[in-house]
Amino acid sequence: MRGMNGESVDLIYLDPPFNSNANYAAPIGSKAAGAEFTDTWTLDDVDNAWLDLIETKYPALNRVIHAAMSNSDKSYLIYMAARLLEMKRILKDTGSIYLHCDSTMSHYLKLVMDAVFGKGNFRNEVVWKRTAAHNDSAIYGSIHDTILYYSKGDTPTLNEQYQPYSDEYLKRYKHTDENGKRFLDRDLTAGSLSGGGYQYEWNGITKIWRCPFTTMQEYHKSGKLYYTRNGTPRLKQFLDDMPGVPVQDVWIDIPPINSQAKERVGYPTQKPVALLNRIIEASSNKSDVVFDPFCGCATTLVAADRLQRDWIGIDISEKAAELVVERIKTDQGLFQEIIARTDIPKRTDLGDIPRYNAPQNKTRLYGEQEGYCNGCGEHFQMRHLELDHIIAETSGGTDHIENLQLLCGHCNRVKGDRGQEYLISRLNKE
Repeated sequence: MRGMNGESVDLIYLDPPFNSNANYAAPIGSKAAGAEFTDTWTLDDVDNAWLDLIETKYPALNRVIHAAMSNSDKSYLIYMAARLLEMKRILKDTGSIYLHCDSTMSHYLKLVMDAVFGKGNFRNEVVWKRTAAHNDSAIYGSIHDTILYYSKGDTPTLNEQYQPYSDEYLKRYKHTDENGKRFLDRDLTAGSLSGGGYQYEWNGITKIWRCPFTTMQEYHKSGKLYYTRNGTPRLKQFLDDMPGVPVQDVWIDIPPINSQAKERVGYPTQKPVALLNRIIEASSNKSDVVFDPFCGCATTLVAADRLQRDWIGIDISEKAAELVVERIKTDQGLFQEIIARTDIPKRTDLGDIPRYNAPQNKTRLYGEQEGYCNGCGEHFQMRHLELDHIIAETSGGTDHIENLQLLCGHCNRVKGDRGQEYLISRLNKE
């Protein structure tokens, strides 16, 4: 992800490991055979460079991580936080992100998402019923997953989604007009309407109505009024004019993949295409870029391709690349080659990066840090502070301003080419 250009993605969906302390493997003989991962986390799984960057640049995020109860939880959150920071960078201002998780870590992940994307950009916590009832007398059956929906900015792409009406609801459309269109009739009086209404005579009947006289005239001209036996007008609501029931934040209409499903490939945590269809249709448009950084068996990419979106997928498993190519070609009957890269891409949106010791870097950081050393916290004049790589160049750190800080001479010498965590530890012992 660090090699992807900034603000290049319209929608991100991720279904990462859940920190479930379980091992997953696809069945032998399935299309996904060979795909496996261990969802158990220790501090050995964490690159200290990630922690250094978070501690130095993102104090709110750092506080969330250190509030975790166990080292396993902290390790998992550091792993996720480092990636979510990159996802925010590559997401457009009108973009959205959907994080799929379960009750194991959803409470911590929501705090992480608040810290990265901003509490004000939280949109919904979607509950998806992923399985049928469980028989467990000790606890309530765990039958749902959580999907955290955030935007990057104030005006994300959002296309309202609808579910089909139930048979019971359709029975309410008991009238048919001269064109064969089904409709139900709605009350136009304002007797129970808070705030009053509009009193006038219509069709010889004087009442307090819900709409002004001019609106009633428009209804009449367009054939939208239905008259009862005593001449009272009621508003026709045509079934054809109603797209369905607006989707709410509890999704029980999308079943999980069963053992006989045609789309099943045997991947341990495979999600149904219908689930991704809803998310992609709601938060992107045709030709937008959809990104899945844990693409696994390619469900997100298949859904995006069917819906005429461009797509990008990343996965640590080599098996994932095989599944992407196989599923897309099988699904669409494509003959052209799908690009499956194993090298790390390089950003093309930065232009020439100035050397880390360029004067403008020091001036900017001095303002951001308000003259304080990022190690000991003491205040210095700018000439007594030195530029330092948060992640050392020997560990893959770059000259980007996001990877730079100002340290006093003493702190810079103590840190050397080691991480920020080492520096803080040494300072605490002094």
